[in-house]
Formats: sequence, structure tokens, C-alpha cells
Amino acid sequence: MRTKTFAAAALLAAASLTLTACGSGSGDDSNKPVAVVSEEAGADKAATVLDKPFEKPDLVLTDTQGKKYDLRKETKGKPTLIYFGYTHCPDVCPLTMNNIAVAKKQLPKAEQDQLRVVFVTTDPKRDTSAELGKWLKGIDSSFVGLTGDFATIQAGARTLGISIEPTTKDKNGKLVSEHGTQVIAFSPKTDGGYVLYGEDATVDDYTKDLPKIVKGENP
Repeated sequence: MRTKTFAAAALLAAASLTLTACGSGSGDDSNKPVAVVSEEAGADKAATVLDKPFEKPDLVLTDTQGKKYDLRKETKGKPTLIYFGYTHCPDVCPLTMNNIAVAKKQLPKAEQDQLRVVFVTTDPKRDTSAELGKWLKGIDSSFVGLTGDFATIQAGARTLGISIEPTTKDKNGKLVSEHGTQVIAFSPKTDGGYVLYGEDATVDDYTKDLPKIVKGENP
């Protein structure tokens, strides 16, 4: 079982995880932190269980209806998955969201209704409420899309150990957003972010784990 449990010291090292520029190769990696922190030999499961859960970000942003969305208030007591990405991402972001969407549909209807999946844009200049709503509708219309001030979003991501950078142009002149690709699962019992998934998590991983996540149990 690859349920990796981070010790307190290892968690500190995980506090800033690597960035992925969706659809583009990275240049100088010398200043980027190490992604793999504490891994058991023979590990074969995508879930990383944290022995010190993350506190849910204190974020008040704008949803796809153009209304204020207080993350802590709206998801309190609900099993919640949070991911930071952007709609123009050609690979990791849509794959991650679609994997979760497919897995979610395997849950009983009551549990589907309980689960909150929150997509926070890392490219708020292009990802308006309308753009987020249109994009998420093609994946799962129940997913929450949030946009707002970049500095606020960046600070919120940082509290989860996820690094994001302002959108820039790559060597081909294409706009890209560098961001950590982790999904953080929050317990409905404690509201703490106690499970982390990397971009290698598959539909099968989420399908196996979501029944436990919705109950606040370790996958």
C-alpha cells in the first residue's frame, strides 16, 4: 500500500512542492524544491496521508455565477477536494478534473451531493467567472470554480504548500501558468487537509479512495 505518511520534519520539506508549467517544459530547475519527500519502498498507491493536516485556506473569491464564495464557510463539514490550475492548460488540469469527475460518478448519489470539488484558477486574468463556468460545465457542472485577485489566490495556495506563479509567455510565445499539481482532500470531520494526491493519480485511484474521503477516513 502506498499510503505515504509524512512525519512532521518531512512535512516541512513538502511545504513548497514543485511547479508544473502545463504544456511546456521547464527551464532552470535549480531553484525548485524537491517533490518527493518521504516514500515507502514498493509504494503503489497515489494517496499521501499527512500526519499534520493542512488548515483550509481562508479564501473569499468569486464563483462561476459572479457571486462571493467563502471557501471555509461554504465547504465546512463537507468532504472537499481542492485543486489549483487554469482552463487553458492543455494537459494536467483537464486530466485531473476529468479523473475526479469520472470517479465521483461511481459514488452513491447522496455521497456525490456531499462531495465538494473546488477548482481555483491560477490564471485569473483569463479565467473569468464565465470562462470557468463554461469550462467546468464540460467536466462536471457541480464542480465549484473560483477566480479573483492573483495575490490572494497565490497566498491561499501557499498555505497548502502549493506554489503558483503569474502567467507568463513561454519560448514559443504561448501563455502558460506554472503551478503545483497536487489535489488536497479535506475531511468532513475536521475540515483539515489530510490527504494529498499528485498528478499521477488515476481514475482508479480516486474511485477507490473517494468512498473513504467522503467519510473522513484514511484511504
